[in-house]
Parts: sequence; structure tokens; C-alpha cells
Amino acid sequence: MPKVIIIGGGLAGLAAAAVLGSKDYEVEVFESRPFLGGRATSWPVNSDGDSGELVDNCQHVLMRCCVNLLDFYQRLGVANSIRFYKEFYFVEPGGRVSTMSRSALPIPLHLMPSFFSMKCFSFDDKMAIARGILAIRKERHRPDLDNISMAEWLGAHRQTPAAIERFWRQILVSAINEELDCMAAAHGFQVFLQGMLARRDSYEMGVPSVPLRHLYSDEVWKNVGKVRLRERSTVTNIETLRGTVVGIRAGGVLHGADYYLSAVPFERLAPLFPELGLNLKGWEHSPITGIHLWFDRPVTTMPHATLLDRTIQWMFNKSEGKYLQLVVSASRSLVEMSRADVIDLAVRELAEFFPAVRTATLERAHVVKEVRATFSARPGMERLRPLPHTSFSNFYLAGDWTRSGWPATMEGAVRSGYRAAEAIAAGAGRPARFLLPDIG
Repeated sequence: MPKVIIIGGGLAGLAAAAVLGSKDYEVEVFESRPFLGGRATSWPVNSDGDSGELVDNCQHVLMRCCVNLLDFYQRLGVANSIRFYKEFYFVEPGGRVSTMSRSALPIPLHLMPSFFSMKCFSFDDKMAIARGILAIRKERHRPDLDNISMAEWLGAHRQTPAAIERFWRQILVSAINEELDCMAAAHGFQVFLQGMLARRDSYEMGVPSVPLRHLYSDEVWKNVGKVRLRERSTVTNIETLRGTVVGIRAGGVLHGADYYLSAVPFERLAPLFPELGLNLKGWEHSPITGIHLWFDRPVTTMPHATLLDRTIQWMFNKSEGKYLQLVVSASRSLVEMSRADVIDLAVRELAEFFPAVRTATLERAHVVKEVRATFSARPGMERLRPLPHTSFSNFYLAGDWTRSGWPATMEGAVRSGYRAAEAIAAGAGRPARFLLPDIG
């Protein structure tokens, strides 16, 4: 039975472990933290131990088009913990709500009836957006999409200021975690081609109904295969001999395997394994901020909403309208702001959308600044993303920063893990196919 050591217990590493474990590989996952999930996890808040209320570091969502992520959840037996929503709610300051949902019409007209009834867009905005979506279908194979920004593309296609700010920016910045002028158009195209135009239901948004940590708990791994999870096990060194890796050192102990997979972020891998010679020139991070608010009474009945024209971009109703999680993607303006000021800003803006906030008492709050949430998906970065193979014959790469075929999302992370597992299987002389093709 071939043995594989995986460094990093985020989604990429766990996805690789799940598929390799199902194919009779012995797998060990080394994770430095006391919990799994990487940047898609949860931990106890307001507690010194491990028994406090769990909060997610940030609200992570998926769409029906995330077929590999859904496959991973199926393998772990937790797919029923994802609740899908067919309606998107756009809320303006003052509280007016516009809803987007699908009709019985075929693609690409399936969203049009509700879209043209949305009050948050003028007629000119709607015509510009419709024109832009049709242009995406027509120009999907343009060879220069990775070399221009999404803002440049939108400007060239006569999008109105409100269309850019309330539609394109609201959707794409949340999906890619980068501003439009810093986002390669190729990533923006992919979001719309897969999420809006691939299948009538591909736009539906899935929200975990349990804390993220529960999706990868020890219990769910019992039926996956021979997978051992080593939490609180920091890998401090990777030892090599004549172009191969011969072991990794954790806790002062050398651990060996036939194959090794790194599933850690690029900024951690470079100092851990300098012999790889990673060229990280031009690589930058983009932050995400999650803001958790607990009120003494319900302030909304909406399950979620995208909030227009303000710093806060999304609201998720976590419990009875009393506990809300707010999300700000590409949140550079909040990184240096004090947590108290972030909370004040969030409550002040939230009251503009949900008037009940003004009479409610904020009982507690928690702010999570994920400064290194994703790599910055700037034009020209795609060709710098590495493939699974490395110059060391038995050492492979995964992670949402590698060349997965998707942006740095949960789907991208799982895809990278599956692709790396396929490379390992091929190297072991046991070819296997794990990666599912995109829909549409």
C-alpha cells in the first residue's frame, strides 16, 4: 500500500486525502493547528477552551457549479449539511429589497424576468448588464482575458456606473476577493460562465448549516479509507536526497512516505522548502474581514442579503435574526482599522438596511481579519500559478494558489487537491481520475 504524507489540513490537503484514502493509499495529514479546514474553518469564541460557541472565521458559500467541492462533501457524508437558496436579495440603504431568482425560461434567459423587475437598477443599468452578460458568452475564448482587468473589460463594454458598482462589483469582488481594477478578466468571466450561464440552477447559493469545522470532524473520516489526521503537528523541515524527498520532520521526529504533497499557502511553503526555488515575485494577498454581531432581539428575517453602496457587502442570518455574520471581501480599508471601529462601522451601516438594528442592543461582537485570505488574482498571475509536479520526483503541490483551473475559492482548493492526487496516482503507476469536469 503506497504511503502519502500531506502537509496542511486545509481543503486542498483534505480533498487529496479523501480521494487517495478511497483508493487504498495510506495517508497521513500533518496540520499545525488544532483543527482542520485551513481558512475555511471555525473555532470557539469567548472561551478559553474548546467548548465555547463555534464561529466560522468567515462565511464561506458555494454554488451548484462547484461540482468538485460538492463531490468532496459527498465523500465525507456531509452534503446534507449544505442548504441551497434559489433567491438572491439585493438591499439598498433605506431597506428596499430586490430579488433575483430563476424562471422557467432556458439559459441565458432564466434569470431575466426577475432581473428586469429589480428596483435597484434603472432601465439603462439593466440593458448594460444584459449586454455585458451576452458579451461574456460571445468573448469567452478571448486569448487576452488574463492580461486585462475586469474593470478594463467592463469599461470597454459601456457599463453604467451603477451597473458596475451594484451588480458586477457586488458579485465579483465577493467571489474572487479582489477589486475589479485588480482582477484578471478571466476570473470574472469564469464566475459568470459557471455560476450564471452553465445550467439553470448553477447560480444557487449553498450555505453550510453547521459550523465549518463540523464538515471535517474526525467522525466523518471513518468511511473514507486509511487516513490519519495529525493535528497540532507542525512540519519544520523537509529532507531530501538526490532529487527526492526522504522525509518530513514534525515534533522532532522524521516521518517517511513514498509520496509527499504540500497543501500549504505559498508564503509558508517557500521558507519551509527553499530547495523548490519558488519564484514568488509579484505574488500578493487580498484580505477578507468577517464581522459577527449578536443582538438582544431579531433585527431581520432575511436568510442572507447583499448590501449595496456601503462597505459591508453581505449579511448572513446565522440564528433567528439575532446573530448575523457580515462579510467584506478585498477588505484592505479595514485591515488597519481597530476592531472597535470596524464594529461601529458595521452596526452603523447595518442600521441603514435593517431599521430594527437601531432599537436593538448589541450584546457582543467578534471581528476576524483574514489578512492572507487569498492570493491577489491580478492580470498576468495565472501563468505564474504552479502545476502539481515539482522538480522533486515524489513531491507535489496543491492549494488554491496553484493552477487548479479555478480562482482561489473552495472549489479551486478542492480541484487542486484532486489534481495533485491524480498526479500522485500516475507517479505510483496506478492512474486514477478524481477531478470532475466543469458543468456547461
